[in-house]
Amino acid sequence: MAALKMTDHWVPHKSSVPATKDKQVQLFVRERYDASVPPADRKPVLMLHGRSVPALAGFDLQHTSYGWAEALARAGHDVFMMDLQGSGRSPRPRMEDPCNISPGQQKLAMPWLTGTRNPSYPFQLTNSDSDADELSTVVEYIRNERQVEKVALIGWSAASFTMGPYAVRNPKKVESLFLLAPIFPPLDDMNPSAALPLPGFPMFVLSRGGLKNGWDGELDCADQREPDMLDVAWNALMEEDPVGRNWGAVDAATGRPEGVSRIRNFYRWGWNNTTAGQGGVLGGSVPVLIVHGESDRTANTTPPSSDPRLNFSVPALYKAIKGEHKLIVEVECAGHSMPWEIQHKNLHNLSKHWLKHLKVDGKTQGSFVMDRNGAISPAP
Repeated sequence: MAALKMTDHWVPHKSSVPATKDKQVQLFVRERYDASVPPADRKPVLMLHGRSVPALAGFDLQHTSYGWAEALARAGHDVFMMDLQGSGRSPRPRMEDPCNISPGQQKLAMPWLTGTRNPSYPFQLTNSDSDADELSTVVEYIRNERQVEKVALIGWSAASFTMGPYAVRNPKKVESLFLLAPIFPPLDDMNPSAALPLPGFPMFVLSRGGLKNGWDGELDCADQREPDMLDVAWNALMEEDPVGRNWGAVDAATGRPEGVSRIRNFYRWGWNNTTAGQGGVLGGSVPVLIVHGESDRTANTTPPSSDPRLNFSVPALYKAIKGEHKLIVEVECAGHSMPWEIQHKNLHNLSKHWLKHLKVDGKTQGSFVMDRNGAISPAP
């Protein structure tokens, strides 16, 4: 019987976020593991969130069978989940002022507002360099804590902007890379286009209605999402945002604010065809598994955008990776929010199999399809 344990870590880090540059901060990391498994037998795994869903809401959802980190811990892995600055329980500098919201969204948080307020910090908050620095700090923390050379990486959505380049630069520290619904602009900028911090505003916000509309647009199967999951997911987001949940319009029935989820505005570069293929690292010394839902219209821009920075393609990432140890799996009846959908158990099982064998259907290369029963077959 698994004896699951949970430990919350606060990892010291010298910030390179422009708003808090050179200040000592603490990054939030949650660990789940089975204490009955000897430490030497527990493979360390680090999970990183995307743009709008913090680590615990995405990977540690405490609802029936949806806890992805728990599923991996029960399989004997030592699972760490981290929040970058601007997300979840890590520091969120400049994000307590609702004037620092995107001008077009200020009324979501301040419905009484007339006119637009200028941001008190008129810049984008984080960037590719600061995210990379934070990932590096946490990887080193895990390597030191566990006395291991390599850590397996799992990233959802925009986590690919950070984990992909990190794996290319640090192959001796990365055992493997599992990317769920990775955001990949094949022709994105290689370097920042201007001096940092870039002018703008620190954050966006997401309302419950916004979550519903975006998610509904990717529901192509009648039962792709369980009936209560919208509320479960929204409540998980609110649990991770004690400030944002007190913003927004007042609910007439409860007399309380409906809440919004704060999303950091980050400026990214350097994740493109050139980086993905650099030195043959990805798919070479770092095996890669890419997983995406057949209904994912977030990670696959449809129709293609004329702006290369906003034109995303999951298959293009598979093509750009030059090493031979690479696989891609398209999941039936699933969208960008797969960890919250009916295919979540099959996703968990696929990731467990990958971490143990670094294969799919006995293969180390190729394109596959996973059906609703979890059966995997070569893609047509």
